[in-house]
Amino acid sequence: MAVKIRLQRHGSKKRPFYFIVAANSTSPRDGKFIEKLGTYNPLTVPATVRINREAALEWLNKGAQPTNTVRRILSFKGVLYMKHLMRGVALGLFNETEAKEKFEKWNGEHEQLVVKREEANRKHKADKRHATAQESVRRVEEKSAAKAAAKAEAEAATAATEDAPAAEGEAPTEEA
Repeated sequence: MAVKIRLQRHGSKKRPFYFIVAANSTSPRDGKFIEKLGTYNPLTVPATVRINREAALEWLNKGAQPTNTVRRILSFKGVLYMKHLMRGVALGLFNETEAKEKFEKWNGEHEQLVVKREEANRKHKADKRHATAQESVRRVEEKSAAKAAAKAEAEAATAATEDAPAAEGEAPTEEA
């Protein structure tokens, strides 16, 4: 029986939510599975992934083949790196405690990178919101200034037209 580690779609229309499962390769996408390994929610920013690393590693060691998307998820979560380290232990290149230390070091650096990306994303969104607010305030000020200038110009024009007929009316009387 060929086993695949793949995504099983749940959620509603246009709101996907996935289970990461180990399933027989011939079973339908959303059908029967052997074991649920985790969840994946692509709608959150950044995407939320919860996975049982030990179970996923066990299935990979048994020969389960991940799909492309699941391979990226497993790589992001460090399951494939752990498999790589365990192969080094099996070959006798280093012992299991060194492998765990290497994995913990990698995991710490990876978590810092993820936190840094999230903070940069939050900062970018806040800056964008601030810039949009400033732009809208600037537009409102420009409109109010344009209205005030138009009103002042109109008042000046009406004052000039009121003074002009009076001057014209006085001028003929002086001539007469």
